Amino acid sequence: RSCNPPVGNLATGRTPVTLTTCGQNSTELYCFYPDQNLLHQVSHGCGLPRCTKCNANQPDNSHLPADMTDDFFANPVSWWQSAQGVHREEIRLDFETEFYLTHVIAVFKSPRPAAMVLERSQDYGQTWRPYKYFSVNCTATFGLQDDLIEEGSMCTSRYSDAVPCTRGEVIYRALSPANKIEDPYSPEAQDLLKLTNLRFLLLKRQECPCRGSGLVEKPQRFAHYAIYDLIIRGSCFCNGHAEECELANRTGVMENVVHGKCVCRHNTAGDHCEKCAPLYNDQPWKPGDGKTGAPNECRKCRCHNHADSCHFDLSVWLASGKRSGGVCDNCKHNTEGHRCQRCKPGYYRDRGKPTSSSEVCKPCACQPMGSANATFSRSWRCHPKTGFCYCKPGVAGPHCDRCLMGYWGFGENGCRPCDCARDCDQRTGNCLDGYDNEPFFNIPIGGQIPDLAQKPMNESEEEWKWNDHEQGFSALRHPEKCVCKEKVLGSVADFCQMKYAYVIKARILSAHDKGTHAEVVVKVKKVLKSGKVKIARSNRSIYPESWTNRGCTCPILNPGTDYLIAGQEDSRTSKLLVNMNSLVKPWKAYLGKQVSDILRTGCK
Repeated sequence: RSCNPPVGNLATGRTPVTLTTCGQNSTELYCFYPDQNLLHQVSHGCGLPRCTKCNANQPDNSHLPADMTDDFFANPVSWWQSAQGVHREEIRLDFETEFYLTHVIAVFKSPRPAAMVLERSQDYGQTWRPYKYFSVNCTATFGLQDDLIEEGSMCTSRYSDAVPCTRGEVIYRALSPANKIEDPYSPEAQDLLKLTNLRFLLLKRQECPCRGSGLVEKPQRFAHYAIYDLIIRGSCFCNGHAEECELANRTGVMENVVHGKCVCRHNTAGDHCEKCAPLYNDQPWKPGDGKTGAPNECRKCRCHNHADSCHFDLSVWLASGKRSGGVCDNCKHNTEGHRCQRCKPGYYRDRGKPTSSSEVCKPCACQPMGSANATFSRSWRCHPKTGFCYCKPGVAGPHCDRCLMGYWGFGENGCRPCDCARDCDQRTGNCLDGYDNEPFFNIPIGGQIPDLAQKPMNESEEEWKWNDHEQGFSALRHPEKCVCKEKVLGSVADFCQMKYAYVIKARILSAHDKGTHAEVVVKVKKVLKSGKVKIARSNRSIYPESWTNRGCTCPILNPGTDYLIAGQEDSRTSKLLVNMNSLVKPWKAYLGKQVSDILRTGCK
């Protein structure tokens, strides 16, 4: 199945960059209204302001950018504050690699800006594109319609009110009803969710509306931006091929940090599993399919253990009818060819060894004086399949080490014909009367080896490609394997052996395809057995693991129907799971009684 890394706070362990910080050069005096006064109705007045000093170099008086992304449970009242009097401020978070964004939350200490923009970069800050515009008046500020009036608009006034004057939130969700995405790894989804940098542009400050009643302090002392917390929820980006990530380009380990280097599965490789592993390039790389759950694994090249890597070749892929496109790199053990399926010139295949043996190709053993150099391929000293050498005129034998019958005088120029009616002595050329000598066959230059030369019969070219079963089973080629074979209620022993964590009677209310997983809402009517996860007679979710088992929906759960469901649980996440080992049957009273009896008496 396609995989999803967990979602976390991308801001944890990373320090934002801002244009200014209060008290950067010297101590500044600033004023604010205490939180408890502002959280009530502003009409009651803000009470008396408090004034204190800020100095970036004094730990007790500093309000640095890192205070926005520290642990807000451990440090609930730490905040970053800008210099006084600035209208335009920038808060930027730079990531060391690509991540996926889900949503952003900023909790302001000062009143929220009257206008600001949230932007992202996908090229490490070279170019920026807006996610959302925020303004008290979208039309006047940005020339855009307010999304409160026109759903899906790029601008909203929802988070720009000055009230509450403190702890006002700004929220952005990357996936909203306006941005519906079926496959989270599609190019459209990547364009929306993937980022390397994120920044807030704060464009216009606004004051708390209660200010002004007999104000003593200087107004500029209230003129600053301040943010308690910046939370950026997201995950590492792995193209559907990993569900955990590790440290990328950094040293040291911090708790709760979302790391950016994927721990790849499905025979993929790269920081984001964006390519196939070295020996798995037999078909084009694809991201996992978040809609169907198909893993789109990379397939191993058939290099017969003679190569450590291969590459994908489009022309080979198209020529094979889009079945195989892998070309092996740097074939070892004296082999060559797209699949390291042939012996190199000067070597021949040992039929007694398996095709994957490192000793499958043996060097040609040709007698130098008797073998011909001017063969149809100069480097092929012997036939690559049989090992028979190519001989000079009148020379015979698998190794070209003797004269052909009817020839004599083995030497640099081969052998000379006998001047006899029949055979002659191979050393002297004297004529012989009988045919007792062993018959040899001359192999003409560039010619075929005679059939008698122990050549395997009816050997097809396909067989020579070593078309064995190393490739393994492919579901794409065998769609008939994609069958939903559901569990049956067998014997008592069979049922007990499954050690089901829970057994319930439930009505299916609805099923939701979440893209990468499924969620089925059920109404629990009866609890026959429960494990560590507590089950009440109420509505709850169950989670089919085989939602898209090779494109099949298994087991079948039809809304509106009562089922007997027996399955496993994930106590860590308190989820009830349903998979191909679960017992899922339309509810019948006798079935319920049968299972109750088994649970009561059978499983001990």
